[in-house]
Amino acid sequence: MTSAGTIRIQFSKSVLGSGCRGRVPGSCFPWPLTRGLSTSNESLRKTRLYDFHVQNGAKMVPFAGYAMPLSYGSVGQVASHNHVRMSAGLFDVGHMVQSHFRGATATAFLEWLTPSSLKPLSPYSSTLSVLLNENGGIIDDTVITKHSDNAFYVVTNAGRRDRDLAWFRQKLDEWNSGERAKDGKVEHEILEDWGLVALQGPKAAEYLQKFTSSDLAKLTFGKSAYVSIGGFLLHVARGGYTGEDGFEISIPPSQTVEVAQLLSQSPVQLAGLGARDSLRLEAGMCLYGNDLDEDTSPVEAGLSWVIGKDRKESGDFIGAEGVRKHLKDGPPRRRVGLVVEGAPARQGAQLFAHSGKEAIGKVTSGIPSPTLNKNIAMGYVLSGWHKKGTEVEVDVRNKLRKAVVTPMPFIKPNYWRG
Repeated sequence: MTSAGTIRIQFSKSVLGSGCRGRVPGSCFPWPLTRGLSTSNESLRKTRLYDFHVQNGAKMVPFAGYAMPLSYGSVGQVASHNHVRMSAGLFDVGHMVQSHFRGATATAFLEWLTPSSLKPLSPYSSTLSVLLNENGGIIDDTVITKHSDNAFYVVTNAGRRDRDLAWFRQKLDEWNSGERAKDGKVEHEILEDWGLVALQGPKAAEYLQKFTSSDLAKLTFGKSAYVSIGGFLLHVARGGYTGEDGFEISIPPSQTVEVAQLLSQSPVQLAGLGARDSLRLEAGMCLYGNDLDEDTSPVEAGLSWVIGKDRKESGDFIGAEGVRKHLKDGPPRRRVGLVVEGAPARQGAQLFAHSGKEAIGKVTSGIPSPTLNKNIAMGYVLSGWHKKGTEVEVDVRNKLRKAVVTPMPFIKPNYWRG
């Protein structure tokens, strides 16, 4: 989420910036902006806030098929990152796919698509989850918000839009034409062109409270509600992709620009992809395409906690056999955090045993952490090399550098739990 952001809400566990300015070469920007998409401006989709970004001096870059803001004006990525950690920032995440699933068997359908336990989830509570293929590999990470037993709000990643929507269509056809839908079919509505913004940072709640009579202190991490914000009735979820307190706010198309203007006044600063990625990595959150893919199981990814306890043994979900094998026998590799000495390790850097001879994995995301002033990274290593404090070596520009396996998140999350 995701992004894959991600994460965004009700995580039962806490789950880039390079300092380069003025240009976006592959060696500077922390992930491949153009993976799987054209860089032609004509072929890129635009969120409802595209013109708003341009008017505010945004440097627009291609990301996940969209033209998205990397940064704004003269504010560098590190300064933007630090402002979110200390105050509040507003991110446009309207490129992500927002959906509603409704119907008498909606809960059962989504429990077939994902390994999460949705039946016991209380209304207007959310959980991070994963869509799995038949082998148990992660098609996408997602946040599922339960409005009722018959209605769910689901957010998936823009970069997986085509894959996800085709999967939804295929599985809905199977479900609705079969015995499982005897008590009622499931309908899927895509909220096309809706806005989605993330107000993040320790001052986010104080700022947002000025525009609503609802007591936001009662809206705790992982919960959502329809809240009147400046006269607009909006779906507001407490959580985010930065490790800070904050809110993700879904907005009807006609109201998106006005709400963004309302929520971006001082002390809030507009923030772009550069700051978002360094914030999420410090918070130990995955970016789909870097840290997650269809060849990776949730067990390998350290996301076993999204699998409901009641479903690990008997849950009837797509990919269950592969997931249970990893749960029972242990996965062949595991996602880990790393602190790297010297130069930062970037995506694709190879990891070796301390001898420097045995290849044991690779880095999937890496940055100099603005908050910690250390080089941090995320990657996968062979099982047995994943324990806290294990020393490994990483190939950074053909030079082996020491790295230490470190628990994630790298920073202490500041979620509001009441």
